[in-house]
Amino acid sequence: MSPIIHHDISSLREALQPYRGQQHDKQERQQRIALVPTMGNLHDGHLELVRIAKQYADVVVVSIFVNPTQFGVGEDFDSYPRTLNADVAKLATISTDYVFAPSIDAMYPVLPPPTTVLAGDIANQLCGQSRPGHFDGVGIVVSKLFNIVQPDVAVFGQKDYQQLAIIKQLVRDLSYPINIIGAPIVRADDGLALSSRNQYLSADERQIAPVLHQALQEFALQLKRTDLSQQAFDQLLVDTRARISDTGFIIDYLEVKTEALGSVVSDSTTFNTENKNIVILVAAWLGRARLLDNQLVVIN
Repeated sequence: MSPIIHHDISSLREALQPYRGQQHDKQERQQRIALVPTMGNLHDGHLELVRIAKQYADVVVVSIFVNPTQFGVGEDFDSYPRTLNADVAKLATISTDYVFAPSIDAMYPVLPPPTTVLAGDIANQLCGQSRPGHFDGVGIVVSKLFNIVQPDVAVFGQKDYQQLAIIKQLVRDLSYPINIIGAPIVRADDGLALSSRNQYLSADERQIAPVLHQALQEFALQLKRTDLSQQAFDQLLVDTRARISDTGFIIDYLEVKTEALGSVVSDSTTFNTENKNIVILVAAWLGRARLLDNQLVVIN
Protein backbone atom coordinates (compact mmCIF):
# COMPACT_ATOMS: atom_id res chain seq x y z
CA MET A 1 0.00 0.00 0.00
CA SER A 2 1.33 3.41 -0.95
CA PRO A 3 2.06 5.82 1.91
CA ILE A 4 -0.18 8.83 2.42
CA ILE A 5 1.67 11.99 1.40
CA HIS A 6 1.36 15.26 3.30
CA HIS A 7 2.91 18.50 2.09
CA ASP A 8 1.75 20.84 4.84
CA ILE A 9 2.29 20.75 8.58
CA SER A 10 -1.31 21.06 9.70
CA SER A 11 -2.59 18.15 7.64
CA LEU A 12 0.14 15.84 8.92
CA ARG A 13 -0.55 16.82 12.52
CA GLU A 14 -4.24 16.18 12.00
CA ALA A 15 -3.53 12.75 10.48
CA LEU A 16 -1.30 11.73 13.38
CA GLN A 17 -3.48 13.02 16.19
CA PRO A 18 -5.76 9.93 16.43
CA TYR A 19 -2.76 7.72 17.14
CA ARG A 20 -1.97 9.75 20.25
CA GLY A 21 -5.44 9.65 21.77
CA GLN A 22 -6.49 7.20 24.45
CA GLN A 23 -8.16 4.12 23.03
CA HIS A 24 -11.80 3.48 23.98
CA ASP A 25 -10.93 -0.10 24.82
CA LYS A 26 -8.69 0.17 27.88
CA GLN A 27 -6.90 -3.00 26.87
CA GLU A 28 -5.53 -1.25 23.79
CA ARG A 29 -2.41 0.86 24.22
CA GLN A 30 -1.68 4.23 22.67
CA GLN A 31 0.11 3.70 19.38
CA ARG A 32 3.75 4.70 18.98
CA ILE A 33 4.96 6.95 16.15
CA ALA A 34 8.40 6.74 14.54
CA LEU A 35 10.11 9.36 12.38
CA VAL A 36 12.77 8.67 9.75
CA PRO A 37 14.15 12.01 8.50
CA THR A 38 15.65 11.95 4.99
CA MET A 39 16.50 14.29 2.14
CA GLY A 40 15.02 11.85 -0.36
CA ASN A 41 16.75 10.12 -3.29
CA LEU A 42 16.22 6.99 -1.23
CA HIS A 43 18.37 3.86 -1.40
CA ASP A 44 18.46 0.56 0.47
CA GLY A 45 20.11 2.22 3.46
CA HIS A 46 17.12 4.50 3.91
CA LEU A 47 14.71 1.60 3.53
CA GLU A 48 16.57 -0.25 6.28
CA LEU A 49 16.01 2.75 8.57
CA VAL A 50 12.28 2.39 7.93
CA ARG A 51 12.38 -1.34 8.62
CA ILE A 52 14.09 -0.65 11.94
CA ALA A 53 11.56 2.06 12.76
CA LYS A 54 8.73 -0.43 12.23
CA GLN A 55 10.26 -2.62 14.95
CA TYR A 56 9.85 0.18 17.48
CA ALA A 57 6.58 1.81 16.46
CA ASP A 58 3.12 1.22 15.06
CA VAL A 59 3.15 4.15 12.64
CA VAL A 60 6.14 5.33 10.58
CA VAL A 61 6.53 8.81 9.09
CA VAL A 62 9.32 9.37 6.56
CA SER A 63 10.18 13.01 5.95
CA ILE A 64 11.61 13.95 2.56
CA PHE A 65 13.02 17.45 2.56
CA VAL A 66 16.20 18.86 1.01
CA ASN A 67 17.03 21.26 3.80
CA PRO A 68 18.62 24.52 2.56
CA THR A 69 19.96 25.56 5.97
CA GLN A 70 22.47 22.70 6.09
CA PHE A 71 24.07 23.46 2.73
CA GLY A 72 26.94 25.90 2.48
CA VAL A 73 27.94 28.25 -0.33
CA GLY A 74 29.11 26.24 -3.34
CA GLU A 75 27.64 22.95 -2.10
CA ASP A 76 25.19 20.82 -4.05
CA PHE A 77 21.83 22.13 -2.81
CA ASP A 78 20.57 23.02 -6.30
CA SER A 79 21.79 19.79 -7.90
CA TYR A 80 20.88 17.43 -5.05
CA PRO A 81 18.56 14.80 -6.58
CA ARG A 82 14.87 15.28 -5.90
CA THR A 83 13.05 12.05 -6.72
CA LEU A 84 9.81 12.14 -4.75
CA ASN A 85 7.75 9.83 -6.97
CA ALA A 86 10.46 7.16 -7.04
CA ASP A 87 10.98 7.55 -3.29
CA VAL A 88 7.29 7.04 -2.56
CA ALA A 89 7.23 3.95 -4.78
CA LYS A 90 10.13 2.45 -2.82
CA LEU A 91 8.49 3.25 0.51
CA ALA A 92 5.30 1.58 -0.67
CA THR A 93 7.17 -1.73 -1.01
CA ILE A 94 7.82 -1.77 2.75
CA SER A 95 4.42 -0.46 3.83
CA THR A 96 5.43 2.98 5.06
CA ASP A 97 2.46 4.81 6.56
CA TYR A 98 3.11 8.49 5.86
CA VAL A 99 5.47 10.67 3.84
CA PHE A 100 5.98 14.27 4.89
CA ALA A 101 7.29 16.23 1.91
CA PRO A 102 6.97 19.94 2.75
CA SER A 103 7.98 22.89 0.63
CA ILE A 104 10.73 25.23 1.75
CA ASP A 105 8.10 27.90 2.45
CA ALA A 106 6.18 25.50 4.70
CA MET A 107 9.27 24.71 6.74
CA TYR A 108 10.80 28.19 6.73
CA PRO A 109 8.32 31.10 6.55
CA VAL A 110 11.43 33.29 6.80
CA LEU A 111 14.68 32.14 5.20
CA PRO A 112 17.23 32.20 6.64
CA PRO A 113 15.28 31.61 9.84
CA PRO A 114 15.93 34.19 12.56
CA THR A 115 15.71 31.44 15.19
CA THR A 116 18.70 29.13 15.42
CA VAL A 117 19.50 25.84 17.11
CA LEU A 118 23.26 25.82 17.66
CA ALA A 119 24.98 22.47 17.87
CA GLY A 120 27.85 23.68 20.09
CA ASP A 121 31.43 22.50 20.38
CA ILE A 122 30.72 18.99 19.09
CA ALA A 123 29.94 20.57 15.71
CA ASN A 124 33.26 22.41 15.45
CA GLN A 125 35.26 19.33 14.50
CA LEU A 126 35.37 16.74 11.73
CA CYS A 127 32.71 17.70 9.13
CA GLY A 128 32.06 20.96 10.97
CA GLN A 129 35.54 22.24 10.15
CA SER A 130 35.04 22.03 6.39
CA ARG A 131 31.27 22.69 6.48
CA PRO A 132 30.81 25.57 8.96
CA GLY A 133 27.19 26.02 9.98
CA HIS A 134 26.14 22.66 8.55
CA PHE A 135 25.16 21.12 11.88
CA ASP A 136 23.35 24.24 13.01
CA GLY A 137 21.21 23.76 9.90
CA VAL A 138 20.70 20.13 10.83
CA GLY A 139 19.78 21.19 14.37
CA ILE A 140 16.97 23.51 13.33
CA VAL A 141 15.43 21.19 10.74
CA VAL A 142 15.50 18.19 13.06
CA SER A 143 14.04 20.28 15.88
CA LYS A 144 11.23 21.39 13.58
CA LEU A 145 10.54 17.83 12.45
CA PHE A 146 10.46 16.65 16.05
CA ASN A 147 7.96 19.38 16.93
CA ILE A 148 5.80 18.69 13.87
CA VAL A 149 5.68 14.89 14.09
CA GLN A 150 6.16 14.52 17.86
CA PRO A 151 7.51 11.00 17.43
CA ASP A 152 8.18 8.49 20.18
CA VAL A 153 11.15 7.14 18.20
CA ALA A 154 13.44 8.57 15.53
CA VAL A 155 15.92 6.54 13.48
CA PHE A 156 19.18 7.90 12.03
CA GLY A 157 22.00 6.10 10.26
CA GLN A 158 25.40 5.62 11.89
CA LYS A 159 27.18 6.50 8.63
CA ASP A 160 26.67 10.14 9.63
CA TYR A 161 28.27 9.45 13.00
CA GLN A 162 28.83 13.06 14.01
CA GLN A 163 25.27 14.00 13.06
CA LEU A 164 23.90 11.15 15.18
CA ALA A 165 25.97 12.30 18.17
CA ILE A 166 24.70 15.87 17.75
CA ILE A 167 21.08 14.73 17.53
CA LYS A 168 21.45 12.68 20.71
CA GLN A 169 22.87 15.81 22.39
CA LEU A 170 19.97 17.90 21.06
CA VAL A 171 17.39 15.47 22.42
CA ARG A 172 19.12 15.45 25.80
CA ASP A 173 19.56 19.21 26.09
CA LEU A 174 16.13 20.20 24.79
CA SER A 175 14.35 17.43 26.75
CA TYR A 176 12.65 15.82 23.78
CA PRO A 177 10.82 12.64 24.92
CA ILE A 178 12.18 10.74 21.91
CA ASN A 179 14.14 7.50 21.74
CA ILE A 180 16.95 7.98 19.21
CA ILE A 181 17.95 4.80 17.40
CA GLY A 182 21.30 4.64 15.60
CA ALA A 183 21.03 2.21 12.70
CA PRO A 184 24.11 0.28 11.51
CA ILE A 185 25.72 1.33 8.24
CA VAL A 186 24.25 -0.40 5.20
CA ARG A 187 26.92 -1.30 2.67
CA ALA A 188 27.14 -2.52 -0.89
CA ASP A 189 28.56 -5.99 -1.43
CA ASP A 190 32.06 -4.52 -1.84
CA GLY A 191 31.83 -2.61 1.45
CA LEU A 192 31.07 0.91 0.22
CA ALA A 193 28.69 2.67 2.60
CA LEU A 194 25.45 3.45 0.77
CA SER A 195 24.86 7.16 0.19
CA SER A 196 22.73 9.29 -2.09
CA ARG A 197 25.91 11.03 -3.20
CA ASN A 198 27.45 7.78 -4.47
CA GLN A 199 25.70 8.50 -7.75
CA TYR A 200 28.21 11.31 -8.30
CA LEU A 201 30.92 8.65 -8.73
CA SER A 202 32.05 7.75 -12.23
CA ALA A 203 32.33 4.07 -13.15
CA ASP A 204 36.09 4.11 -12.50
CA GLU A 205 35.67 5.98 -9.20
CA ARG A 206 33.05 3.49 -8.08
CA GLN A 207 35.63 0.73 -8.45
CA ILE A 208 38.06 2.67 -6.25
CA ALA A 209 35.56 3.78 -3.59
CA PRO A 210 35.55 0.56 -1.45
CA VAL A 211 39.19 1.28 -0.53
CA LEU A 212 37.87 3.72 2.07
CA HIS A 213 36.14 0.99 4.07
CA GLN A 214 38.97 -1.48 3.52
CA ALA A 215 41.49 0.99 4.92
CA LEU A 216 39.37 1.58 8.03
CA GLN A 217 38.95 -2.15 8.60
CA GLU A 218 42.70 -2.68 8.52
CA PHE A 219 43.26 0.36 10.74
CA ALA A 220 40.78 -1.02 13.29
CA LEU A 221 42.43 -4.44 13.24
CA GLN A 222 45.82 -2.93 14.00
CA LEU A 223 44.43 -0.71 16.77
CA LYS A 224 43.25 -3.78 18.65
CA ARG A 225 46.86 -4.89 19.16
CA THR A 226 47.53 -4.52 22.88
CA ASP A 227 51.25 -4.03 22.29
CA LEU A 228 50.85 -1.11 19.88
CA SER A 229 53.56 1.45 20.64
CA GLN A 230 53.30 5.20 20.20
CA GLN A 231 55.60 5.03 17.19
CA ALA A 232 53.48 2.28 15.65
CA PHE A 233 50.29 4.24 16.32
CA ASP A 234 51.66 7.34 14.60
CA GLN A 235 52.93 5.27 11.67
CA LEU A 236 49.56 3.55 11.34
CA LEU A 237 47.87 6.92 10.87
CA VAL A 238 50.44 7.91 8.25
CA ASP A 239 50.13 4.60 6.39
CA THR A 240 46.33 4.68 6.39
CA ARG A 241 46.23 8.22 5.06
CA ALA A 242 48.72 7.25 2.34
CA ARG A 243 46.72 4.16 1.36
CA ILE A 244 43.59 6.25 0.91
CA SER A 245 45.29 9.16 -0.85
CA ASP A 246 47.30 6.96 -3.19
CA THR A 247 44.12 5.54 -4.71
CA GLY A 248 42.86 8.98 -5.74
CA PHE A 249 41.00 10.28 -2.70
CA ILE A 250 41.50 13.77 -1.32
CA ILE A 251 41.18 13.36 2.45
CA ASP A 252 39.16 15.91 4.38
CA TYR A 253 39.91 14.22 7.71
CA LEU A 254 40.94 10.89 9.17
CA GLU A 255 40.77 10.86 12.97
CA VAL A 256 40.52 8.48 15.89
CA LYS A 257 38.09 9.76 18.52
CA THR A 258 36.51 8.59 21.72
CA GLU A 259 33.10 7.02 21.11
CA ALA A 260 31.19 10.13 22.22
CA LEU A 261 33.50 12.38 20.12
CA GLY A 262 34.66 14.05 23.30
CA SER A 263 38.36 13.99 22.49
CA VAL A 264 40.92 12.93 19.94
CA VAL A 265 42.74 9.67 20.58
CA SER A 266 46.26 10.68 19.69
CA ASP A 267 48.40 8.04 21.35
CA SER A 268 48.37 4.32 22.04
CA THR A 269 48.20 4.57 25.84
CA THR A 270 44.96 6.58 25.74
CA PHE A 271 42.87 3.92 24.12
CA ASN A 272 44.68 1.03 25.75
CA THR A 273 44.01 2.27 29.28
CA GLU A 274 41.13 4.75 29.22
CA ASN A 275 38.70 4.09 26.37
CA LYS A 276 37.23 0.71 25.61
CA ASN A 277 35.25 2.05 22.65
CA ILE A 278 36.79 4.36 20.07
CA VAL A 279 35.80 5.28 16.55
CA ILE A 280 37.80 5.91 13.39
CA LEU A 281 36.16 8.57 11.21
CA VAL A 282 36.96 9.60 7.67
CA ALA A 283 35.64 12.00 5.06
CA ALA A 284 37.27 12.09 1.66
CA TRP A 285 36.55 13.40 -1.80
CA LEU A 286 36.61 11.12 -4.81
CA GLY A 287 35.82 13.22 -7.83
CA ARG A 288 32.57 15.09 -7.12
CA ALA A 289 31.56 12.77 -4.29
CA ARG A 290 32.40 13.48 -0.66
CA LEU A 291 32.27 10.10 1.04
CA LEU A 292 31.88 9.45 4.77
CA ASP A 293 32.67 6.28 6.69
CA ASN A 294 33.52 5.21 10.20
CA GLN A 295 34.52 2.13 12.15
CA LEU A 296 33.79 1.55 15.81
CA VAL A 297 36.60 -0.27 17.62
CA VAL A 298 36.00 -2.11 20.89
CA ILE A 299 39.27 -2.58 22.77
CA ASN A 300 39.01 -5.75 24.87
